[in-house]
Amino acid sequence: MPQKSRNALDGDIITIHRGLAIYKVKASPFWHARIRDHRSKKYVVRSTKETSRVKARQAAKELEFEILGGEKRVEREYTFRFYASRLLSRSEVMVERKERNANYVRTMKQFLNNEEWGLLKAFGTKDVRELRTREFQQYMDDLNRKRPDLSTSTRNTLTATFRNVLKVARDDGTIDALPATPRGRQVDNPRAYFPFYPLVARREDDVYKAILRAAKALADEGAIIRNTPVTSELYDLIVFTTHSFVRPIVTELYAIKHRDIVQASEPRRLLVTIQDGKTGYRVANTMPGAVDAYERIKQRYPEAKPKDYLFLPGYTNRETASKIIQRQFRAVMERAGVKDDPEAKLKYSLYSLRHTAICMRIVKSGGQVNIFNLAKNAGTSVEQIERFYARKLPLSAEMARNLQMFEAGDTNGAVPGRTKEEAEALRPEDYVLLPCPGDDDDYADDAGEANDAPFPYPESTRLPAATPEDVQALLKKMGLKG
Repeated sequence: MPQKSRNALDGDIITIHRGLAIYKVKASPFWHARIRDHRSKKYVVRSTKETSRVKARQAAKELEFEILGGEKRVEREYTFRFYASRLLSRSEVMVERKERNANYVRTMKQFLNNEEWGLLKAFGTKDVRELRTREFQQYMDDLNRKRPDLSTSTRNTLTATFRNVLKVARDDGTIDALPATPRGRQVDNPRAYFPFYPLVARREDDVYKAILRAAKALADEGAIIRNTPVTSELYDLIVFTTHSFVRPIVTELYAIKHRDIVQASEPRRLLVTIQDGKTGYRVANTMPGAVDAYERIKQRYPEAKPKDYLFLPGYTNRETASKIIQRQFRAVMERAGVKDDPEAKLKYSLYSLRHTAICMRIVKSGGQVNIFNLAKNAGTSVEQIERFYARKLPLSAEMARNLQMFEAGDTNGAVPGRTKEEAEALRPEDYVLLPCPGDDDDYADDAGEANDAPFPYPESTRLPAATPEDVQALLKKMGLKG
């Protein structure tokens, strides 16, 4: 009978974690550690010099740390990579339920997997229980040196992705709190909208109207851009975009089908379903001008089926449809004489129609539009509107009127500080004439010439000049002393 080897196992191999185990052999009273070196892809065996299994486990971990060059081995279920994978899995499910935007998930994947500076490259093997602010700050400092061209918005989104991974670990009870990750200071640049009356002093300076006239002229001339004729469909697309607040992107404007639109009345509008927009699923109300554009679209395509696309339905590849419209719109801007303003950091594009739509609602509502409703319909936030739209608008008569509004019935519908009879007795010279945007029909753009006709200032646009007596009366009403 052959004699057993002195190195034969004396009992079972005990796995501490993947890549690390301890065991005993008959020739030695000490426990041995078997360590997987992932760099050489070989096993390293060392004696722990311990006879106690408990002490041998601790010694094995110390040997592993030493052999791997100070790189601490982390159990898979505690790694940043593990929770990143959990985050993406959850997000994919939310996309399927239309609870999260697919573009947002794609962005997270890019920030996690980027081979040059991705989060997994920096933190993939790190223990989430030991991640601290200083480590993330060091990562961001290194990134600033490697990629100084990355925008503040990109860096902030990168930070948000890092935090989202750790939130999964927190929700699982692995960590108690997230490390502080200060956001970079973001500079709010104004959105480029096409100036319109009354934000311009003269009607002939209305750039939005000039855009419409240019689109109509190119269609009438039968202009051809890159082998594709410009038709009245481009005109209707411009009107529809401006009166529906949708983003002129593949997942919003170019994804709309006839089945996504319901016509409604009181008020006259469209209910447009955005299936997978930038901010996910939403149903938005439009302005009346979008209804007129849609009626013309139905006349243009009388045989259209519910599953057909609203614009350029002949192109199943919506990226192609988007590029065609973008090229044609550049020709429209050139015809209208619209140029970028590098000094003001304003760059005009088809997307400027959306910015125009939001600004137009703020101004043409006389300052009375509900910002929450506007944000909901536009698929954005109140904060975004305040940061990028409302803040950048010039002071106007509409703001003055809104500032001076009182509750319904206050002072009998009269000017504050005056009775109704006193207000009615005011002479024309007692009033300050302010420009009026008129109602929305002025921009319904039904291809008629009536929209370009001048309109008088209604009585509601005439605000009486404030007097010291008015101020004192208001202070008294508020319980204050002048």
